[in-house]
Amino acid sequence: MIPNKLKALWAEGKPTINGWCSIGNPFTAEIMAAQGFDSITIDMQHGALDYSNILPMFQAMRASGATLMARVPWNEPGIIMKALDAGAYGIICPMVNSGQDAARFVSYLRYPPHGQRSFGPTRVSFAAGPNYATEANDNMLAFAMIETAEGMANLEAIAATPGLDGIYVGPADLTLSLTQGRLAPGFDREEPEMIAALQTILAACKKNGIRAALHCGTPDYAARAIGWGFDMTTVGGDSRFLAAASGAAVAGFRKLTDGITGKTEKGGY
Repeated sequence: MIPNKLKALWAEGKPTINGWCSIGNPFTAEIMAAQGFDSITIDMQHGALDYSNILPMFQAMRASGATLMARVPWNEPGIIMKALDAGAYGIICPMVNSGQDAARFVSYLRYPPHGQRSFGPTRVSFAAGPNYATEANDNMLAFAMIETAEGMANLEAIAATPGLDGIYVGPADLTLSLTQGRLAPGFDREEPEMIAALQTILAACKKNGIRAALHCGTPDYAARAIGWGFDMTTVGGDSRFLAAASGAAVAGFRKLTDGITGKTEKGGY
């Protein structure tokens, strides 16, 4: 089968950048995938989409060569297996709070004897190339999200889970949970206590030989995270990019036309 690009890049010691799709549309997904991201993740948890959207989105993005992944709504075997069968090469699972949660999650991604994934790769058997059944276990990526105080308390057990490929940090929920709502949710945390939490997660990943990933809001913060030792960072996403670019265009127009009346030169309309 076509090998997982992320694994190859990490084996070479290179950090990777992940794109994020929250809009359920193949065209916007195709545009995102054409921008040079190493991987693209479809957000099935909070994105404005469902399973009927992700399959054509995966189809639209296949030609880009990016590694395609999905964040599933929950740690539930049915949707995890369907996302894999649709073409995902990796799964990001939210709200993993214990070693038991992590072990169940990993088992849903692997065919026996390493897990309990049901065989029926409807689309991915074509999209991923031949020998999928024998090579899929080694190519699928399992990322557990740490985003709660309970998950932090059980961090060592989660990171040590056999078959887990990495931890993906959701800083918004993690901030809400660790501070009990004292700090507002958001990316690119600067508070010492939150940076310390990120460093603790990173250390647990390094100790257990797994990858560390962080959701960021800006390239500057993502670069800092890579400097700390994170292997993968997500920088923004389709809905945020659309809002930022359109907002900047409107703001630029307002600034440049401030004070200009509606009068036109002779011959104008």
